[in-house]
Amino acid sequence: MRVDLFDFDLPNERIALRPVSPRDAARLLVVRTGAEPELADARVSDLPELLQPGDALVVNDTRVLPARLAGIRRRATSQGEGVEVEAMLHKRVAPDSWLALARPGKRLAPGDTIVFASPDGTQTLDAVLEAKGEGGEVTLRFTLAGAALDAAIAGIGHIPLPPYIAAKRADDAQDRRDYQTMFANQEGSVAAPTAGLHFTPELIQRLAQRGVETHRVTLHVGAGTFLPVKVDDTTDHRMHAEWGEVSAATVAALNAVKARGGRVVTVGTTATRLIESAAAEDGSLSEWRGETDIFITPGHRFRFIDGMMTNFHLPRSTLVMLVAAFIGHETQKRAYAHAIATGYRFYSYGDACLLLPKARA
Repeated sequence: MRVDLFDFDLPNERIALRPVSPRDAARLLVVRTGAEPELADARVSDLPELLQPGDALVVNDTRVLPARLAGIRRRATSQGEGVEVEAMLHKRVAPDSWLALARPGKRLAPGDTIVFASPDGTQTLDAVLEAKGEGGEVTLRFTLAGAALDAAIAGIGHIPLPPYIAAKRADDAQDRRDYQTMFANQEGSVAAPTAGLHFTPELIQRLAQRGVETHRVTLHVGAGTFLPVKVDDTTDHRMHAEWGEVSAATVAALNAVKARGGRVVTVGTTATRLIESAAAEDGSLSEWRGETDIFITPGHRFRFIDGMMTNFHLPRSTLVMLVAAFIGHETQKRAYAHAIATGYRFYSYGDACLLLPKARA
């Protein structure tokens, strides 16, 4: 499909720069598909009444790393000294080494040393640029390894706010709280699974009292989530692989939900992509662990999930394509037009939608 079919105009004031408080006070657009799709305005706090006893939610328990590092390039000669560098770590390849997206990539070369520092300059961390790949990707080998490296990154790193927020304000201590879900305990992401940001312990308790289960999977969101789709047709786009795991316990619980007629509702596109990666053609779910580069566009036949809760996504993004695949492109366009017209807040810190398509044959 043509990528421009997923374009739309979004007023700048619709981009949320901070989340609402409490988290479950965010607005929730309920989209029910059918012969005549229905749109209804609600709140995330209404979720227990919108789901049925026996249903299950699937949440992503990944934790966001302070993966954005700011530094200065140093060379053995004075030529080229002092170039400011920003590196976004996205995949660990050894105890002392990470793949990263670096800017300005064209001004970096293998053998360069980059001195990363905390905002106040009291902590530093050195790395050697060992290799360069395509699209600004580099391999960085640090002077520390293992837990010592993790601690240093935690001390000097910035929370990797999405570009549409970072362009408007700097990250701060509040983001270290706001940009983590209540489920976060498996460190490895460079972006939050943002639909999960809306949940609170009180909401989870009310869901449990309603008879709605909550089960966890892990998908570490990579830096590729920030990259725009640069091709004209979806068939030419290459997704970045991301590591995930669906445990045997989660598989058993979700298969049991389906067997008794309950619905499985994924919280976020990350959980959706992971469950679809683990599901077989016959609709069964199996234990799964590895990297997935699944790219879901209209025409995809969903194998396992019955509903999805997700935020409102960027124009021309792979995420809005996934939403269109799940509820239909025309319904997606109608839902987004309604959200824009009625003041919903978009993107990572914004509002959410609950997508409940009719049962599939």
